[in-house]
Amino acid sequence: MGVVSLASATILPLGSEVLFLYYLNEINVSVFWLWFVASVFNTLGSTVNYWLGKYFRKFENRAWFYVKLDKLDYAEKCFLKYGYWSLLFCWLPIIGDGISLISGIFKTPLRIFLPLVFIGKSARYGFLVWGGGIVFT
Repeated sequence: MGVVSLASATILPLGSEVLFLYYLNEINVSVFWLWFVASVFNTLGSTVNYWLGKYFRKFENRAWFYVKLDKLDYAEKCFLKYGYWSLLFCWLPIIGDGISLISGIFKTPLRIFLPLVFIGKSARYGFLVWGGGIVFT
């Protein structure tokens, strides 16, 4: 679960929810530990995006750099408009990867990044547990 959760939070096109729900309903595993592992590793996956973003702008003058600077400026305006609270939405597909990447580009302090991303990710998995009618054991 940890590897899939980590990989699905990076820019790789994966999702961890199906495996999470499978383990939740089919495998005899502690619901708390399943939730905890998925949340922590998914947060670590977003941290990979954060670090990619942190070193992203070093390459903006290279010929192979495919991100248009006007799109990057737009992303900066959005991130600055909604601030650090937007990190709570890093769990969203596609958009969440961008939020964590942009957060790295603008050098959000990790002491702010990690707790907010963890809250969002753990809430999503908590909702999946709640939606499945499972009680933490």
